[in-house]
Amino acid sequence: MSLVVYNTITRKKEEFKSLQEGKVNMYVCGPTVYGLPHLGHAKSYITFDVIYRYLCYLGYKVKYVQNITDVGHLVGDGDSGEDKIEKQAKKEEIDPVEIAYKYETIYFDMMEKLNVLKPSISCRATGHIIEIIDMIKTLIDKGYAYVTDEGNVYYRVQKFKKYGSLSNRTLDEALSGERIEIATDKENPVDFALWKKAENNHLMKWPSPWGLGYPGWHIECSVMSRKYLGKTFDIHGGGMDNIFPHHECEIAQSEIANDAPFVKYFIHNNLVTVNGQKMGKSLGNFITLPDLFKEYNPIVIRFYILLNHYRKPTDFNNDQLKETKKIYTKLTETINNLRQELKQKEYTTLELVPEVEDLKNKFLDAMNDDFNTGLAISYIYEAQKLINKELTTTKTTSKLLALNNFITECAENILGLTFETTQNNKEQDLINIINEIRNEYRQNKDYQKADELRDKLTNLGITINDR
Repeated sequence: MSLVVYNTITRKKEEFKSLQEGKVNMYVCGPTVYGLPHLGHAKSYITFDVIYRYLCYLGYKVKYVQNITDVGHLVGDGDSGEDKIEKQAKKEEIDPVEIAYKYETIYFDMMEKLNVLKPSISCRATGHIIEIIDMIKTLIDKGYAYVTDEGNVYYRVQKFKKYGSLSNRTLDEALSGERIEIATDKENPVDFALWKKAENNHLMKWPSPWGLGYPGWHIECSVMSRKYLGKTFDIHGGGMDNIFPHHECEIAQSEIANDAPFVKYFIHNNLVTVNGQKMGKSLGNFITLPDLFKEYNPIVIRFYILLNHYRKPTDFNNDQLKETKKIYTKLTETINNLRQELKQKEYTTLELVPEVEDLKNKFLDAMNDDFNTGLAISYIYEAQKLINKELTTTKTTSKLLALNNFITECAENILGLTFETTQNNKEQDLINIINEIRNEYRQNKDYQKADELRDKLTNLGITINDR
């Protein structure tokens, strides 16, 4: 079975064929770095991490680009209001650049804990202001954008006849999607901002042909995707909440500026909800990853998210999460028992075992059907049963080896799961407790005891870096 993916553009599953044989160019909208990442971020980036991993497994050379929005994303996602990063900077009384760097660092730290691989390229909007201005000039020259007396630049939506085709919205419906007061200097209320004039007290601003200002949210992704992936590329991903207005606007900008089709496949993951309502910072119902990781191993969170197909919503349920933790603990114990048994075996080659090969083929069929991780995991459970049965009966080396290879290849390499022992987790917890005690010594200026603890840890092969 060849890989099929659900394409938001056509609203159906299609056989995946990359533009260049053996290569895939993929762009996924990254976070706006003004606060702690939450479970909704985890779902999106775990989803595309698995897609990235699976495409690599199939033999494609994948160039995966993910942006960091560090300017231009306004409160409410519209064209009026305050920049989210600048608002947070005022709240914390530090520079907006410091805010962006602070939360970007936390984001990547949380993703690493979730075993999300870093993209090939991580690019920041503020590093592409020159290219953004150039694309806006092109849109103005072609008559698809205009400058207002107030120094703002907007895109003429009605001139782009395909606008609304991705989200399946009419122009009237697009207008009703505005969540805050509409800017008064637009030719048409549905037009969206490419460049915004910066007020005198605005901290993030750059010189442009239209005066001091900053880019609109949508133009940033059009510019960065073109720079690193070309005018037309294979996959554009993001959450369903990005379909409108963000991805709709990207298509309008890119296809006119580039005189070329924008994307072959749009892939969108569904949202995380709490009691049926979208989880988000603006709604105040989000669960931050640092808080969640205090109670749950990040890999349990990854497993919990992958139990559902990416196009289905994940409704947060603490009872279900606790049950998932129990299930994953048993799975981890089984796999570690398997690997402990194999340490005692002697073997030279890996033999094909038909029963395990059948499991692997079913797993790959599930992944080929639009990355159906929920179904794929059911075959991990079947492998778990086979492992437990084999460990309590014949302990056949060839079968145990084949099962271990299946877990490594499918559960670990493709799904990105890890199976650390409970002991390893306890050791890490113990190290954290000792370090907390040492930090208390340092705060109390008892540097002698702090240094003694550090030296004892160093002798055990554990290095503490105070930077």
